[in-house]
Amino acid sequence: EVDRATHGNPGKLSFCFAEHSKWSFGSLAESRGAAPGADAVTVFAGEGPRCVVDQLSRTPESLASSIAACLRTLHSPKLVLVFDAMLVLGPEHARVFTYAGWDRERLLAELDQRLQIPGTELVRGAAGIAEGMPAAFAAHTLPKFRAGGLLLAGAGGAAGLFSAIIGGWANADIGSQPVTREVRT
Repeated sequence: EVDRATHGNPGKLSFCFAEHSKWSFGSLAESRGAAPGADAVTVFAGEGPRCVVDQLSRTPESLASSIAACLRTLHSPKLVLVFDAMLVLGPEHARVFTYAGWDRERLLAELDQRLQIPGTELVRGAAGIAEGMPAAFAAHTLPKFRAGGLLLAGAGGAAGLFSAIIGGWANADIGSQPVTREVRT
């Protein structure tokens, strides 16, 4: 059978990475219900990773704003609530948040706050862009992601102020749901 997708990526068949075992935020699997320390896998239908570069932010507020700006462009800066995403923090970015006392919940809440988008920016035709939400949403502020739609993992090499975003496919009933399962041997 031939895949008839418009575009694809090598990760469509398989793309795996291990999280940092001593990451202060705990593992993605733990945040999704796996027992602490358990071997687990999260299956996430996503596109290829894109790099988040911020080598100057030294405060969690600045870095969260920078990451949120990158997340906002996922698939289209004018489409919200349709796609999930996975943010994979590199160790040096993670340290900025950890040293300031932020935990997983705080970081996700701060990102969510920065990803509340006025409907006037999202509607079709705004900024001269035909794509967007129906005009009925102009009076609302909408989040980029549905509740629980932004997953957070920690991985990457020791050096470099870089992180990655893996954009998901359409979510909920029209698409796919991330699934986490413990691996039993």
